[in-house]
Amino acid sequence: MANFNYKARKPSGELATGVLEASDVNAVAQILSSRNFVPIDITQSNDAEATETKELGVSFFTPAIKLDDLVMFSRQMYSLAKSGIPILRAVKGLADTTSSKRMKVALYDVADGLERGRTLSTALNRHPKVFNRLFVSMVHVGENTGKLDDAFHQLSYYLEREMETRKQIKSATRYPIFVLVAIVVAMVIMNMVVIPVFADMFKSFGAELPLMTRILLSTSEFFMTKWHYLLGAIILSVFLLVRYLKTERGKYKWDKAKLRLPIVGTIFERTILGRFCRSFSMMLVSGVPLTAALNLVSEAVGNSFMADRVLTMRKSIEKGESLSRVASSSKLFTPLVLQMINVGEETGRVDELLSEAAEFYEREVDYDLKSLTAKIEPILIMVVAAMVLVLALGIFTPMWDMMSAIKG
Repeated sequence: MANFNYKARKPSGELATGVLEASDVNAVAQILSSRNFVPIDITQSNDAEATETKELGVSFFTPAIKLDDLVMFSRQMYSLAKSGIPILRAVKGLADTTSSKRMKVALYDVADGLERGRTLSTALNRHPKVFNRLFVSMVHVGENTGKLDDAFHQLSYYLEREMETRKQIKSATRYPIFVLVAIVVAMVIMNMVVIPVFADMFKSFGAELPLMTRILLSTSEFFMTKWHYLLGAIILSVFLLVRYLKTERGKYKWDKAKLRLPIVGTIFERTILGRFCRSFSMMLVSGVPLTAALNLVSEAVGNSFMADRVLTMRKSIEKGESLSRVASSSKLFTPLVLQMINVGEETGRVDELLSEAAEFYEREVDYDLKSLTAKIEPILIMVVAAMVLVLALGIFTPMWDMMSAIKG
């Protein structure tokens, strides 16, 4: 099979260009004819995806595919599949109407794959950066069970919950981040603009200055004379930190440490547990085998520490242990999840009870995120108060001393 660039006329007379994979030029012409296109030019290409990307104007600066795009795709595929629209026609229609250029490229390639006889899950699997393994596995199960519409319905609900959680996290952290940025900017301005003015004045008096004032003046002098070293150290530190966090060891340690952070650690933990329960329940409802479901859930939780524990659970289950026992021995889950798994195993309703646990954690996360600002605000006020206190002691104390000496 080779890749071919083509130019053809649509039934409306409009010029169409793209890439097809086929055995020869005649096969490409037949595919175009089946679409009621009139071939104009067909040439062999060595890189179909790159050519198609270029044709659609996709470059490095083109926005990446967002979670909103996947939610919209899942919703629309659910509606179209439920209505009985052929999958190929549905995918082509969504490719023509989507506003995301990268999604358009992916869907055109998926449509071409369907035309060549591939299954939808196989065609989606060619784009792992767009459709993760959990997404592809759900579609695969839906194809095999004849319930593709249900698979997309579950995916749309799962992705909507994930999108809602992300929006709440952004909303809850917007105010603290704004305050922290303002504090940093204020410190820079104070040390490089305000304090130097007072430093010249204090030096002109030649009096002995208090300790806090000397600290402020030394800090300001360091900012003024060594700012390029400070900036370089910050950039280097951030670069090394980001590089370390991209390694498996660094990512594992950071993901583990996040769960123990004050105030926000419990939010991270409940978010991950809710994601675990929701994705695990979705896999079991769809009929995915238990061990395969755990393997997929480990990728869906978004935390390498949690993923490692889930994979350890899978290995123990493969040795013949029960789900409730390995979940308890992992020491990763709260009593609520363990109780739901125990009752679910006894009643054969693990998926339903995990779904209820997921809803509970999602409500808890919603509440925690809404009250996050109220928890962080006193800390931020204390930081600002400490800055004002240091500034007052460092600047105004020597001025009061000088005024007292003049009056005396």
